[in-house]
Formats: sequence, structure tokens, C-alpha cells
Amino acid sequence: MKKHSLVSALTFLLFSSFFQSKTYSQATSTSTGQVRAITTAVPFLLICPDSRSGALGEAGVAVADNANALYWNPSALAFTNKKYGFSTNYTPWLKNIVPDINHAFVPAYINFGDRGGVLGAALTFFSLGNIEFTDNAGIKTGEYNPSEFAFATSYAHKVTDNLSAGISLRYINSSLVTATSIGGFPTKPARSVAGDANLFYTKDFSLKGGQGDIPMNFRFGINLSNMGAKVNYTNSSRKDFLPANLRIGYALKANLDSYNSLTFINDFNKLMVPSEGGQSTKPLMSGMFSSFNDAKGGMSEELTEINTSLGLEYWYNNLFAIRGGYFYEDPMKGNRKFITLGGGVRFKTFGLDFAYLVPFQQNHPLQNTIRFSLSFDFEKN
Repeated sequence: MKKHSLVSALTFLLFSSFFQSKTYSQATSTSTGQVRAITTAVPFLLICPDSRSGALGEAGVAVADNANALYWNPSALAFTNKKYGFSTNYTPWLKNIVPDINHAFVPAYINFGDRGGVLGAALTFFSLGNIEFTDNAGIKTGEYNPSEFAFATSYAHKVTDNLSAGISLRYINSSLVTATSIGGFPTKPARSVAGDANLFYTKDFSLKGGQGDIPMNFRFGINLSNMGAKVNYTNSSRKDFLPANLRIGYALKANLDSYNSLTFINDFNKLMVPSEGGQSTKPLMSGMFSSFNDAKGGMSEELTEINTSLGLEYWYNNLFAIRGGYFYEDPMKGNRKFITLGGGVRFKTFGLDFAYLVPFQQNHPLQNTIRFSLSFDFEKN
């Protein structure tokens, strides 16, 4: 339990929300002398939810192939040979700062075949723990459990034998403060509706080697997510951008023999939000599209807004996996730099995965982050 006055509670909530998407920022940048990290409303939508991608440097737009693809790239599910499946994912978040912040993601899908496509639904829940409000004399005036959630439905369908497309519709609810007022305006939960659009491409081919041909698989994915109306927590005219996001990535898998396979994964990620931040007064659409050329430092700064994820995954006999990854964010835009480690096991319909995050900086807010995932995928019969 945490005790806070109203002012300190609001400060804590803003601090926690900021670190959901921009977990660590340097005081200065060697290139410009200042940090210009982009912040948005409801950044919990950007938290990597599952252990497989969590162990691959938070890359997944071209590699996710079970229910967790509903977060990374729902269109990839159009190529699944499973009838239906679901997953549960849990992450104690920022545990080095506050012990009772938690993130959960529960997706499920059903496959109607090549003609019917794949229908999915997913619930994301983010709890910021329990806050006890006190007055200036330290007397308890109440308690509140701030939380946020999003519920999404998705549909994916094959376009060709190698290409699929998908869409998602998401309802978002963010309740961060109890009934009070800020600047004379009463507070309220922030609510919005957002949509996603995504594509997935896969191609098998062979690579000639000294011991014979090596079966290969190339995958490419793109996902435009969280495109929706701006939100606010009061009745004022000032509103915040949602974390509209562009993610592009590829995966290259080599089936070394009948037992061993190795996959290299690479994602690039950019917020489609004005460079001055989510509280920009720009209209929604112009703010999203101008985000590619509105940085004060020109194109060189625009490139610093792209995060890079690298991952390597080894499977033995499709029974157990070992994973490692690296995540890089420019120092001027947040300075998250960490390596990730993890593994997983598969047995018939059941899968268990875990991931561990190792930051480069000491006393990092994400230090000791551990993710756990359970997944179930069932054949037609």
C-alpha cells in the first residue's frame, strides 16, 4: 500500500505513466544538449505483453504466430494451421520502483479456414496498485485503485498464398484519478476508440549449402496501431494523442536439420505522434502524418525516433527454445537500452515461455523485469 496526498498521488501517476513508454531519459544529449522524448496518453498500450517477444528484444511483428499475434500483427494468424487458441501473459511492471504495478494480456482466436479467416479478441489490463490519499495533516481521506484497460477485436484473412491482411478495433478506458478537479475542471476517465491495420508476408525457399540445401523461411510484417481520437482526463479542450504506432519488421528462419532451427528477427518501431509530444494542439490526422517530418532537428532527429529490436531464437525439435535480444532507443528520445534473455517449451497444445530484461544502466526502472506466458493452441479435432 502506498500513501500519497492528492498532489503527490497525481505526480506518482504521471511518473508511472511516463515510464510505461519512456522508461529512462538522460539529463543531456551529446548531440543537442537536451532530451526530447515523445510522451502520449495511455502508453500502457505500448508495453510488450508476452514472453517470447519480450526475450527477443521486444520484436514480434513478423514472428508472432499464436494468440499473442493479436498484439503484434493479427494478420499473421491467417497462416495458422490451428483451429483455435488463447494465451495468458503477466508482467510485474516497474517492480524496482513500486511493488504493486502489474500488466496482463489475454488474447484468443478462432480459425474459420482460408475462406472464413481468423477472428480474435484480446484484453489488456494495467493496474497501478493501490493509492491512499491523505490531507496535509496526514489524515487518510480515501483510497483509489487507478487502472487502465483496452479490449480489441481483430480479423485476418489471406489475400494470396503468401500475403494476408488484418484489421483491429480497440476500446480504451483509462481511469487514473478519483473524483477531483484540476485547473477548475472535474476529472474523469479518459476513453477512446482506436483502429489497427496490418499486413503479413511469408515465403519458403532454399539456400544452397555445402551439405545440401537448407530450407529457409522469410517473413515480413507491418502494423499501424492505436490510430484513434485524442483523449483527456477533464472537460477542458486540451487533449492528448493516443500512442499511434508504426512497426515494421522481418524474420529469417533456417531449418538446419530435422531437429534444429535458428531464426533472426529485426523490428523497427516509430510513434506516429508529433515530435513535441502527445499534448500537441495539431489535429489528429495531420499530427500523425506530419510526425515523419516535424522534428526540430530535421531528418537526422526523425531517425532518432526509430527504435530498433534485434532477436535470435533457437528451437530444438520444436520442443524447447532459447532466445536472446537487444533493444535500442536513442539517448535523446528516451535512452532505453537493454538485452533480453528467455526460453520456452512446447508440448502438444501447451506452451510456457519466460523472459528476463537486463538494462545497461544501473538502478534502471525496468531492472529485474520478468515476463511469464502460457499459451494453448488446438488442432481442428
